[in-house]
Amino acid sequence: MATTEPREATAAELEEFTRDGLYFEYSKAADPIGSGAIPPIPYAEFPASLHQEGPTRAVPLDLSGKLGCAGPASSPSLLASFIHILPGETIRLRPNASSQLYYVIRGEGRTRFGDLTIPWRRGDFLTLPAGDEAVHEAVEDSAFYWVHDEPMLRYLGARADAPTFRPTLHRAEDARAELDKAAADPRAKHRSRVSVLLANRACDKTLTITPTLWAMFGILPVDATQLPHKHKSVALDLIIDCQPGCYTLVGAKLDDQGQIVSPDRMDWRPASAFVTPPDLWHAHYNESGAPALLLPIQDAGLHTYLRTLDIQFTKPR
Repeated sequence: MATTEPREATAAELEEFTRDGLYFEYSKAADPIGSGAIPPIPYAEFPASLHQEGPTRAVPLDLSGKLGCAGPASSPSLLASFIHILPGETIRLRPNASSQLYYVIRGEGRTRFGDLTIPWRRGDFLTLPAGDEAVHEAVEDSAFYWVHDEPMLRYLGARADAPTFRPTLHRAEDARAELDKAAADPRAKHRSRVSVLLANRACDKTLTITPTLWAMFGILPVDATQLPHKHKSVALDLIIDCQPGCYTLVGAKLDDQGQIVSPDRMDWRPASAFVTPPDLWHAHYNESGAPALLLPIQDAGLHTYLRTLDIQFTKPR
């Protein structure tokens, strides 16, 4: 079989091959946020009214304009949305994502995924892998909090086709029983938080709900404070339920007493969501007189696998 001898590139070809190559002195490129090349992840709040009325639809919690990335996106790697489904109606969804997580804010229905039909109701958690379309049908007025990793795949120019875990349902009663067990432990008052991490057998190295997503189902007891902590992952927080007087303080620095300096305050509202940027100190407070429930969802599955999560806690003083 004849072969073609390689030839030297022409001057025009060399010009084409090299025209996208750039060079930066180290100090001007090592910190792209500090240099202004890329914007930081902003604070943001999204009210429950986005899913409480209107037609059957998905409402992206889109911050791509502030992030300077292709959208929709709630963070560089994740998109959170509210989904509203009217009684008897369906919505068909197939993001280019390796992982999807649905939390049922209210309602009841079923999801068809491939040859599976998965029932769901208020308080359930449903995770779906790549590989098929999800068709969600509501029996009564229903709403989801929906998070997936399509922004990350969009940035990489990748397609998610092969599933890495099986469709999985964490039922509301099972999750609440585990949370109640954690809260009843006498050692709970000495822990940084009272919560359970939802996990999947397929994620035996990261102990997370999907390979990219981390989900914490937690309770903030009456008069409790979750002391300042920070991590490299972004948190897309859903407040499941609360009374007025629950809030989060967020800031870049701690004082000598371990308190956040000049913090921003985000007040909690039931069935609403907010974004906690990565690498900032944040603390949660309950001055409402009633327990509160929360669901932070993060890209910490990916960070855990990369060994970059770097979660840090302050200690009581």
